[in-house]
Amino acid sequence: MIAFNDVSYFFSKEIGVKDVSFEISHDEFAFLIGPTGSGKTTIMRLIYMDLMPDEGFVTVGGISSNKIKKRKIPMVRRKIGMVFQDYHLLSDRNIFENVALPLHMVGIRRDEVRERVMNMLNELDIEEKEKKKPFELSGGEQQRVCIARALVKEPEVILADEPTGNLDPVAAHDLIKLLENVNNEGTAVFMVSHNYNLIKNRGHRILEIQMGEIQNQ
Repeated sequence: MIAFNDVSYFFSKEIGVKDVSFEISHDEFAFLIGPTGSGKTTIMRLIYMDLMPDEGFVTVGGISSNKIKKRKIPMVRRKIGMVFQDYHLLSDRNIFENVALPLHMVGIRRDEVRERVMNMLNELDIEEKEKKKPFELSGGEQQRVCIARALVKEPEVILADEPTGNLDPVAAHDLIKLLENVNNEGTAVFMVSHNYNLIKNRGHRILEIQMGEIQNQ
């Protein structure tokens, strides 16, 4: 599903990543851990093709960064659902509208949008929140909305960048269980975390990054 092949990316004044190689299979749940500034978010941006490698190449769903034309990048991003630490929800729109947004962006019919969004809200136990604004929800509920928004376009992989960073321990545990359920239904999950105690002993592969280099995988 995802493959890094000797990938390096250099920022002018900060660490990027250097000679990174690893693979995430189509049905895998894997964690990426490391301290702040170690390159975790850079890895995520390279997968999303928001950044392009200076050396090597990234492959997502069979499409390689060294061959893709810029106008084709949205095709790669349709395969990816993004979940962020700070939610990135639109404060002036209700929950239904936030989750529906990616479907409108790819031209899904309005009746199908309604069905898919409500099915997803129901699956994540937040269907009664459809008319609420994000600020009316708890942090855990907002993160469920983010997952609903990521899943509604039926991606092949979920990228979760520190999704538990703003949650209390109980909500953080519940969120990982939710992502595990998503993975059990056939979607790959690649999650960034700095909280080793939260993710250890869950039976998933853990990749460690230090100073832009993968140490263990």
